[in-house]
Amino acid sequence: MKRFSVNYASKVPVYKQLVGHYESMIKSGVYKVGQTLPSMNELSGSLDISKETVKKAYSVLRDKGYVEAKQGKGFYVAPQSADRKLTVLVLFDKLSQYKQVLFDSFTERMGDEAEITIRLHNQSVDLLEYYINENLDNYDYYIITPHFPLDEKIQKRALKLLGRIPNRKLILVDRYLKDLPGNYGAVYQDFENDIYEGLSGATDRLKAYSKLNVITLQSSLYGPYIQKSVAAFCKDHDIPAEFHTSVTPDIIRKNEVYLILNSQLNSELIELVRRARELNLEVGSEIGIISYNESPTNEIILNGLTTVSTDFRRMGQLTAKMIHDRTMMKIKCDFHMIRRHTF
Repeated sequence: MKRFSVNYASKVPVYKQLVGHYESMIKSGVYKVGQTLPSMNELSGSLDISKETVKKAYSVLRDKGYVEAKQGKGFYVAPQSADRKLTVLVLFDKLSQYKQVLFDSFTERMGDEAEITIRLHNQSVDLLEYYINENLDNYDYYIITPHFPLDEKIQKRALKLLGRIPNRKLILVDRYLKDLPGNYGAVYQDFENDIYEGLSGATDRLKAYSKLNVITLQSSLYGPYIQKSVAAFCKDHDIPAEFHTSVTPDIIRKNEVYLILNSQLNSELIELVRRARELNLEVGSEIGIISYNESPTNEIILNGLTTVSTDFRRMGQLTAKMIHDRTMMKIKCDFHMIRRHTF
C-alpha cells in the first residue's frame, strides 16, 4: 500500500494533500468499502502534523462522500455508489399549514437528490434527545425547528443536544439560536423584530383605524417577544394599541383593527368573525383583521385574509440550496405584510 508523505515544498496545503491521497486510494480500490482509516491521533503522530489538519482532511473526505464516521469507532471507507442519495432527517416541532409549505418547497427543491424522513418533537426537549440519540450517525443532514419552551434550563439543554450534531450536518429552520456556536446552517425569522418591519408598510392604513387590538394566547411561545415589538411600533408611530389574551364581545368595536397572533383557522379568528357578523360589522372596511403567518388557505378565507409573515416557501428553498451546494450559511428570511380583503 502506497505510503503518504507530506510534501513541504508544495504550495498545496497539507490537508488537501491528505484529501488527494485518500481520494486516489479509495477510487483505485486500494482502500475497500468498510475498511477503517488510520485514527486522527495515529495519522498526526506518524506524519508529525497537527491533529486539526487530519481532522480537516477527514471532514472534507466525509463531505465528499468518500468516508463515514461512527462515534467511538473512527473513520471508514463509505460505499461509492453513484446512485447513493443523501439522507435527511427533518425534526419539526409540529406540522401546521405553513410548516407544510416549508416542507413541500424543501422536498420540491431537493427532488430525487435525497431520501427524507420527517418526525415531530412537539416542542419537547425529551423527544429531541430521543431522536438525536437514535439517529446521530444515521443521516447526512439534520433539519430542525428549534422551538422549545423559553425556560433557561430547557434552552441550555436544547443547545447542548444540538451541539452534538456536527455543524456540517445541521440546519436550523424558522429560528436562529445565537448562543449555539459553530458553522451550521440557519434559515430563520426574527420573532423579536420582524413584526415591526411587517407593520411598517401599512402605517397609514393602520392610522385610518382608531385602535390596533393585538390578540395572543398566554401559551404562545414567542407571544411576549412579538407583543413587545408591536408595542414599540405603535409607540413610534403614535398608534393606539390594546393587548388581549382572548376574543370577548366587549373588544369588538367599529373602526378598529385586530392582529391575531395565533390564527391559523383557530378559535380566536373564528370567534372574532362571528362576533363581527353579530354586530353587522363588515370585515375589511368597518373592522380590519390581520393574521400572523401565511398559508395557501389565506387567499380564500374571508375573500382574502391579510397576513404578516415570513416567507416559508423561500425558507424551504434556501434550506435545500445549502444541502445541494454543500455550503452552510445563516440567512434571515424576508418578513412582510400581504394585503388582502380583510385589511
